[in-house]
Amino acid sequence: MAVAAPTQTMNNVEAVRATLYEALKADPRTIVLGEDVGARGNVFLITKGFIEEFGPERIVDTPLAEASIVGIAVGMAMEGLRPIAEIQFADFIYPAFNQIVGEAAKTRYRSNGDYTCPLVIRTPYGGGVRGALSHSVSIEALFYHVPGLKIVAPSFPADIKGLLTSAIEDPDPVLFLEHKRTYRLVKGEVPTGRYTIPIGKADVKRAGDQLTVVSYGLYVHQALDAAARLEGDGMSIEVIDLRSIRPMDKGTILESIRKTRKLLIVHEDNKFGGIGAEIAAMVAEEAFFDLDAPIRRLCGPDVPAMGYAAPLEEEFMISTEQMAETMRELVRF
Repeated sequence: MAVAAPTQTMNNVEAVRATLYEALKADPRTIVLGEDVGARGNVFLITKGFIEEFGPERIVDTPLAEASIVGIAVGMAMEGLRPIAEIQFADFIYPAFNQIVGEAAKTRYRSNGDYTCPLVIRTPYGGGVRGALSHSVSIEALFYHVPGLKIVAPSFPADIKGLLTSAIEDPDPVLFLEHKRTYRLVKGEVPTGRYTIPIGKADVKRAGDQLTVVSYGLYVHQALDAAARLEGDGMSIEVIDLRSIRPMDKGTILESIRKTRKLLIVHEDNKFGGIGAEIAAMVAEEAFFDLDAPIRRLCGPDVPAMGYAAPLEEEFMISTEQMAETMRELVRF
């Protein structure tokens, strides 16, 4: 009889902290660098106390210069270290675009395999926290087009630990996105000790047979809430958490659609050119004749930024009620 692994209840931010701590303890090559990660312990207190235990050579407070943070981390990774670079908020990642896209993502290819770039870039993203236009952005689509770069966006504490561990151990660069609205909102059981989840594997969070909903980040939780509400009306909704945005788990999505025959894609990022567009194109190419309804996307509006005023933020964000109504329409189509 199999014995269940011991677990500990954590919220999402605690899962990030615990995973970083275990990685630092396990491998002296692991280094955390970024703005305010040292003495202040990160703006969310994720690295609080780390500098006292591991010292300033492994917990490196950097200037407010994202290009330098990632550029230095790329050099560290190419020389055999395991840097974890933090961008304090995803909105500030733009100065490091060339270091991520032009250097880190191309290291293995341009060196013909002589060098790898085992780099993790962690950053909180997303809205719902009244962060306005400089602290609410979703950046995944900007980097989705880049071969050589993995993008991970887990929604649950156990997934955070499993995927962050895998990202740290991966030989190539990983952009690790943490939805800040879920940091203290979401709790769950997290395995203690070393725990990994393969990058590129989605997870069916709720089984159903009338509609497939594909999402990631905060909206996975809202999709689950909406699906639970509709269960009382006799509707059976399957909810897939992508977890890994790139590589994407096409197999799990297609298997689900061939069962439910309907697809709703939900994400917070702008609709035009978003992750949902790639998923819709893939399904149209590979499972068109399995569909009994048009593919629907429920996404952020195509405006430059999320407003600070509560009505503007609420207008940008998708509510659970909106999700439930769209699910109901598709099931009844």
